[in-house]
Amino acid sequence: MYINDIHILIYVLAGVIGLIVGNFINWCNYRLPEEKNVFTLEYFKRKKQELHPNYMLMISNAILYIALVYFCGIGKTFYENLPLIKFGLLIPMLLSAFVIDYKLQIIPNRLNLTMFEVGLLITFIYGIANINIAVDMLLGMFAGAGIFFLITLIGGLIAGKEAMGFGDVKLMGALGLYFGLGNIIMISLIAFLVGAIISIILLATKKRTTSDYIPFGPFIVIASFIVLFVPYGFLLNMLLQIFTLGMYGRV
Repeated sequence: MYINDIHILIYVLAGVIGLIVGNFINWCNYRLPEEKNVFTLEYFKRKKQELHPNYMLMISNAILYIALVYFCGIGKTFYENLPLIKFGLLIPMLLSAFVIDYKLQIIPNRLNLTMFEVGLLITFIYGIANINIAVDMLLGMFAGAGIFFLITLIGGLIAGKEAMGFGDVKLMGALGLYFGLGNIIMISLIAFLVGAIISIILLATKKRTTSDYIPFGPFIVIASFIVLFVPYGFLLNMLLQIFTLGMYGRV
């Protein structure tokens, strides 16, 4: 049986790998905030004794891996599979950033640095085949970090306190290497839109007050997944309709 020209066993394999990697993400979420090494034999020892599986995280990662295979497909050459490879590496790191920032209001430097290092390697590989793609990814890095750095700087001057953490700035810079210039701008817009909607809901339901800090990393992660799986043209039209109050396209 084939789905989108891919045998169903490939999806099953992607799901199984997703479950295994999802369990490892749970381990990373304990170790990274403590600045401890995640690639250690202690993982196997501690897993049996103390660390209970996070089934929600495992299932989420498995579903995302299956969706990634469906949308990216399986190519015949290494370069055709680069999107599948780079996002397959990125998804677990994004989930880790989501959970850690949500719980602790930080994005560990080691996590951001790993995203950045992997992104640079992928950019270099792309550059061997097509320098234009590599340039677009580098521009995405500068744009992502630059936009959020300016917001942090200006927000700090206006509010007298940090508008968002520099972990968000580093995260956006790293993501630019995976998504490129156009998509990282799209991620920025969607992240602020999602953040505004959720913040209003939290304030309206009195689960947060105006003085409470709301981590922005989860909004960036949600926006990244939206851009990854939803067609660019659809998102662009949606944002134009929202920001023009439905006037876009009317005569």
